[in-house]
Amino acid sequence: MNRIIGILVSFCLALVVVPGRAQRQEEAGCRYVSAAELTITGKLFPDTPNPFHRVDTVQFKGFTPAENIQVRESSGLAIAFRTNSPFIRLNPHYGYITRSVNTMGIAVKGFDMYIRKDGKWLWAAAGTTLDDGDKPFTIIRDMDGQMHECLLYLPLLSELNGLEIGVAQGSVIEAMPNPFRGRVAIFGSSFTQGISTSRSGMTYPAQFTRATGIQLLSLGCSGNCKLQPYFADALAAAQVDAFIFDSFSNPSPEQVKERLFPFIEKIQAAHPGVPLIFQKTIYREKRNFNLGEDKKEAARAHMADSLMNIACKRYKDVYYIKTNATAPSRDTSVDGIHPGDYGYTLWAESVQKRILKILKKYGIR
Repeated sequence: MNRIIGILVSFCLALVVVPGRAQRQEEAGCRYVSAAELTITGKLFPDTPNPFHRVDTVQFKGFTPAENIQVRESSGLAIAFRTNSPFIRLNPHYGYITRSVNTMGIAVKGFDMYIRKDGKWLWAAAGTTLDDGDKPFTIIRDMDGQMHECLLYLPLLSELNGLEIGVAQGSVIEAMPNPFRGRVAIFGSSFTQGISTSRSGMTYPAQFTRATGIQLLSLGCSGNCKLQPYFADALAAAQVDAFIFDSFSNPSPEQVKERLFPFIEKIQAAHPGVPLIFQKTIYREKRNFNLGEDKKEAARAHMADSLMNIACKRYKDVYYIKTNATAPSRDTSVDGIHPGDYGYTLWAESVQKRILKILKKYGIR
């Protein structure tokens, strides 16, 4: 019996030691390049001083302290590159890390990688470190040594001050052309930022982009997409082909009534002839048996529906589309508010045909 136990212990220790040994060997034979020197996709403002911030908070003012943090988070950004390395290591340098009880740690502070195969983006790896310090780690190993096109999604709820990508000595790593076409801004709530996803590549804008090839430039700000005029100022300054909004999930009916038309008018003044596509807010599953929440959500939806009916008639190039992020069983959410990965897949699929049809009218294909 003791001999059997000893064998089992040795086997378990081997499972622990081998990855550690592989990590040390990879680190010793690794060279790093700055991710900022590669291709950054999904970025609304290309020239922020920190390449992994979404908005330059020195240039654009008015954000609350919480919003100031959120627009510096890297949600929606991804690094596109080519490499033939048998392994890929990451060396992140965090500014801060947000805590979340309803979003997995890999999505909060980690990385999510896809590799293009036969013309489609196939999931490859995801990971982060257990501790919050700046610690390099191997996200994937034992690849075939062939040249691959990679897409590395950055953390949803953390700030990056820097990121290096490591490959084997003698291997190639280089920037590749942006694999996505067009520049379509998408401004929204925690849904757009990706709260409750398991990985950063599972947000509905990321899934939409991979499925269609249309590049969505995500500015999701959890709890803080309320048609604020200072967000309209920033969006008005962006160089984009179209706008998509998830803008009725956070504001109260009173805020929608007060802010919607001025918001539209400010953006249209800066971008005449550019489509503005507003999405209905999704069904929040905590309404299933909570009568108070059901009444609150119904009032929110009624106000948005009523005003968007007017807006689509009053303003040219304004659209209002339906969304869906729940299955018939109405159990696809994580916390009664935010969908899980499958719910976000349903959302991306529910709007895809309608958005593509609208964009096609404006020559965006």
